[in-house]
Amino acid sequence: MAAASSLHAAPRVGSSSSSAGRRSASAARSVRVAAAAGSCAARRAGGRMVARAAVASKAESPASAASSKSDGHEVLLFEALREALIEEMKEDPTVCVFGEDVGHYGGSYKVTKGLAEMFGDLRVLDTPIAENSFTGMGVGAAMKGLRPVVEGMNMGFLLLAYNQISNNCGMLHYTSGGQFKIPIVIRGPGGVGRQLGAEHSQRLESYFQSIPGLQMVACSTPYNAKGLMKAAIRSENPVVLFEHVLLYNLKEKIPDEEYVLCLEEAEMVRPGEHVTILTYSRMRYHVMQAAKTLVNKGYDPEVIDIRSLKPFDLHTIGNSIKKTHRVLIVEECMRTGGIGASLRSAIIDNFWDYLDAPIMCLSSQDVPTPYAAPLEDATVVQPAQIVAAVEQICQ
Repeated sequence: MAAASSLHAAPRVGSSSSSAGRRSASAARSVRVAAAAGSCAARRAGGRMVARAAVASKAESPASAASSKSDGHEVLLFEALREALIEEMKEDPTVCVFGEDVGHYGGSYKVTKGLAEMFGDLRVLDTPIAENSFTGMGVGAAMKGLRPVVEGMNMGFLLLAYNQISNNCGMLHYTSGGQFKIPIVIRGPGGVGRQLGAEHSQRLESYFQSIPGLQMVACSTPYNAKGLMKAAIRSENPVVLFEHVLLYNLKEKIPDEEYVLCLEEAEMVRPGEHVTILTYSRMRYHVMQAAKTLVNKGYDPEVIDIRSLKPFDLHTIGNSIKKTHRVLIVEECMRTGGIGASLRSAIIDNFWDYLDAPIMCLSSQDVPTPYAAPLEDATVVQPAQIVAAVEQICQ
């Protein structure tokens, strides 16, 4: 009980006994955030973007670094997210988790399994089914010095909290004249699953991308899931982390050492010469499946997982376009007003002179996702469509 009480006391704002601890945690966090920011800047200059010098000294790509480490460990994607939460909660007593069934049930996809027993019921708080209310509570907690991680049991449910995410999360730092920071992470499962029906197959990135003040990232591997989660928690900005419901059981070897990824950096998945394919989340795997067919047909596609949905990493994207001069965007988001539409506009604005062919964009159909499996598949981009699009672009 004593141990539980000490864990419970840490996040309380206003108690004199915890003030010194919060100041110490804040100072330590500032050092960690500065280190992560410095690493991101170093990556822009050509170095490898990680949080620790031991990992930063590696020359290979993040994926190859993870797979080549003999002392690494294999995890599923949901376990990688859980590891990130545990590490950050151990290091910083202001990190807390809110959401429906995130406590003793462990979350609908077990991302928070065991956290309530580790950190107590006040740091891993089970909430009522009231998204607008507990998201607003998270915003208020962030204003008062905590670093909440708010889980939407399904990202579609967070439409009920759109007012809090838009008017408060994204704007309070500005409208308060910088008096308040909103270091909050909003995360949860989304995307088109397998026969989950229209309301549980939402692609919320298109809804949130126009909100000023928000950052958006999408994880696609256990490696980048952990690194992006840690970076999002340490960020002083509100961050929406998109997780795909069909990728939670994806397995990969990740380093034992601590690492943090840059929230504004794309990942080069496959270098190539003929065409730049920009994608993210689950579509990364449809693209890589198509890439095998394309290579057999004599094409050499360059595949980039953009990861940062807002802002775009135009440095990495631009360098690729200057080399290939052709672009294909593949997304699960809707065609109208989706991420692909914004990305195509940004490419035209910045790299028009380097294009030798019109930009093509493959997106999901502008219809509610059907329940029937054949119809559901018909609404989402498939590898054969990607192959056909590349052949058309490269003619």
